[in-house]
Amino acid sequence: MNPPTPWILGLDLGGTRLKALCLTHEGAEIARTTVSSGGDDWKQSVKQCVDQLVKTHGTPVSIGVAAPGLPARDERCIAHMPGRLPGLVDLDWQEFLGFHKPVPVLNDAHAALLGEVWLGAAKSLRDVILLTLGTGVGGAALTNGKLLRGHLGRAGHFGHISIHADGPPDIVNTPGSLEDAVGNHSLHTRSGGRFHSTADLVAAAKAGDPQAADLWQTTIRDLAAGIASLINVLDPEAVLLGGGIAEAGDDLFLPLAAEMERVEWRPLGHSVPILRAALGEWAGTIGAARQSSKF
Repeated sequence: MNPPTPWILGLDLGGTRLKALCLTHEGAEIARTTVSSGGDDWKQSVKQCVDQLVKTHGTPVSIGVAAPGLPARDERCIAHMPGRLPGLVDLDWQEFLGFHKPVPVLNDAHAALLGEVWLGAAKSLRDVILLTLGTGVGGAALTNGKLLRGHLGRAGHFGHISIHADGPPDIVNTPGSLEDAVGNHSLHTRSGGRFHSTADLVAAAKAGDPQAADLWQTTIRDLAAGIASLINVLDPEAVLLGGGIAEAGDDLFLPLAAEMERVEWRPLGHSVPILRAALGEWAGTIGAARQSSKF
């Protein structure tokens, strides 16, 4: 019998689901699965999922975890994540899983960018920004080939930059934030109760609804202002857009390109490409697995 193929495991923990992905060191997929992570017994579900993967495929060479919140400096746990997933904060994943080596823990958006750099739309790039556009707005940045973490691990929370200084404070007290201007969580309020999802808003705009068209253009304008600001700060080779709102495709990217022509600083005529992220909802598992292979 041939020896089993060495493999690495990426886990992406969300508020309702855990995604688990088994990969070779070259990035070839061996298996993937999802389990519920909702409720107070989410840890038991996660442990059972990992145990089943080990039973089926053998012990992985390494394990990495992507999760919401701010990771600890030593990457062994999430150090700060108020109000979600009870028991996540300070959970030592190596100890919890009974693994024989450290299990690095990353912020989920950071992990998604590392996944895109390894196997997705950001291959070969060394300076790149990722914005995840969905319920809120998350993000991450790679600078000179290194993930930008910052002093507390807070770097990349691009949804909490201010684009309207006189706007109401968001959940971290930023006035008029990009997240509140673009995220699905605020769309019901922004649309006067008419829309609950960006997909519905875009469909109405395409059908000729003038109110929907105006609101969608305002959303595009605010997003462009945020991206242009980030370009000026971080000087990336490219900006990646992922998340559910990016599923709008050309209805997002074409008007956004037109708005970027108006607001982007383009020294020597150079514009920064805005690309669609390639790995979808599995980017975080891929990035977590990749990071684990370095431990």
